[in-house]
Amino acid sequence: MEPWRTAIVESGDGQIRIRGYDVTSLMTGRTFTDTIYLLHRGRLPTARERSLLDAILTGVADHGPGAPSCAAARLAVSGNRQSVSSAMAAGILAVGDEHGGAGSGCMEMIAGGLERVTRQSMSIPDCARQVVAEIRATGRRVPGLGHRVHRRDPRTPVLFELARRNGLAGNGIAFMEALEAVVRDTIKPLPINIDGALAAVLHDMGFAPVFGRLLFIIGRAAGLSAEIVEELERERPMRIRIPVAYDGEPPRSLGQD
Repeated sequence: MEPWRTAIVESGDGQIRIRGYDVTSLMTGRTFTDTIYLLHRGRLPTARERSLLDAILTGVADHGPGAPSCAAARLAVSGNRQSVSSAMAAGILAVGDEHGGAGSGCMEMIAGGLERVTRQSMSIPDCARQVVAEIRATGRRVPGLGHRVHRRDPRTPVLFELARRNGLAGNGIAFMEALEAVVRDTIKPLPINIDGALAAVLHDMGFAPVFGRLLFIIGRAAGLSAEIVEELERERPMRIRIPVAYDGEPPRSLGQD
């Protein structure tokens, strides 16, 4: 049987190497964020790259127990207090296009838009107008814009400013800002949310689109773990009751059919 192949980790008796680096040297000389970067990119990040990835991970860590991922985790552990792993899984499974997972789609949109800019020799604002028109024609929402809580997502300007200060801002950020301006002028003001912000930054850092969703999950796992512990320590089992309003058939008997 052919062996599985991997270029990520080599392990044997008394030895673990991640992308060629001894894990003990990483444990004592580098950070967890460095290791995330190393795992996905095959090299260690610069200090500037680390600070930006750190900021993203902190920005997505938690948004309160009402966020779908956190609510799902707390609901799961409320009914099954013996399995924190199932609660973590429930929270992660709640991440999708509508909650925390739009980063990947955003990165694909950014990459496609910028490829069009190059191929058709057009400006980023002109391309943004085309992209918005095309998305609206399909009846879909423009990804990466709008937030159910924030009129202006406070995390976005922090990430963009940090990227600019560290010399890592590029056309990904420029494209998302152009997209935001087009939507504001043609539809209504919708802020760049954390999905759009991390998508722009990660594109400019050279990550593949799938990493947009994966990084949100990595960061949100920290918040989910805290939500689960709080549920276990402060609340009673089965304490979460979701209001339900029945609007189906009135009482009836078999003889009525």
